[in-house]
Amino acid sequence: MSNPLKIFITGATGHIGGTFLMTLLKHKDVSNFQITALVRSEERGEKLKSLGINVVKGSYTDEDLSVLTNEAAKSDIVFAICDADTLPPTQAILKGLKINFEASGKAPILIHTVETNLGIITDKSGGLASEHYVWSDYDTEKLNALPESVIHRNVDNAILEADKAGYVKTYFIIPSTVFGEPADKTLVDLGIQNTTSGVFKYFITPYLGRKQGGYFGKGLNQWNLISVQETADLYIALFDAIRANPDGPGHGTEGYYFGESNLFFYKDLAAAVSEALVEVGVGISTEPSPFTPEEVETLVHPVIAQMVGSNSHAKGDRSRALGWKPTSTKEDLFATIKKEVKALYVK
Repeated sequence: MSNPLKIFITGATGHIGGTFLMTLLKHKDVSNFQITALVRSEERGEKLKSLGINVVKGSYTDEDLSVLTNEAAKSDIVFAICDADTLPPTQAILKGLKINFEASGKAPILIHTVETNLGIITDKSGGLASEHYVWSDYDTEKLNALPESVIHRNVDNAILEADKAGYVKTYFIIPSTVFGEPADKTLVDLGIQNTTSGVFKYFITPYLGRKQGGYFGKGLNQWNLISVQETADLYIALFDAIRANPDGPGHGTEGYYFGESNLFFYKDLAAAVSEALVEVGVGISTEPSPFTPEEVETLVHPVIAQMVGSNSHAKGDRSRALGWKPTSTKEDLFATIKKEVKALYVK
């Protein structure tokens, strides 16, 4: 019997990570996998153990990150689905993967999550225009030329350098606006999976103070969307493609995989939030309105203001070439708004 494939997952109880973990547990080859998850608490660890998952206690914010190094050193593949902005944890994982390579002579795999394409490919339209450059995940020349000042980029560059050095094969999964619930709610029912999209706090929180959806400029800027289950399915599609043909899927500077299914106008999202606020009894109008300069100063951080007034339009051409077929729509996204508003506002 061959040795099991050793898989290490960070962020395994998050919105995306938990959905991926439960999808992985349904994989046809799961009996050949040895899955270890990073957890912050003993309670979460015990509940994951009940599902047959090995656990190690630690976090990306620990002063001592050796647990990340140690686990990466023992793993054939690491799925990093936790915090794309903090460099030391990524360096700790890369250190462990290098130890692995030096001991085995075979480059292990790192599949790193860049949280959202909103940060890396946004323009500065201020909500005034929907005409913009449409990025493809095949646009590697442009993507590799992104400056270090771009959000997440210092972490990405460290990963790219590791791939270039040859001791690890690295891949970037870059979701867009992630929404919805997992198909398998086991971790939700156990009370250990986050079901609220992290990106929505940037959309909805500023609205609560004004009790009405808001937008920048004319609200004509467009963003991509993707359901959380489709995001998890993209990890599986890439995972399976690498296992089937290790030299097939692009990696390193050719290893960008956008997660997107459809587009929405920001003004339409603001309208959905306005309607939801009225439905939960706190909204003043079902129609959104433009943010005033004063509101930008008091309700929205300037960096967030620039982001939510931007266009972020990507095409997951490389992702679809794996056989991945997302189908979610803007109507699916807007249907989740009321739940998200309640999660953030109604206690």
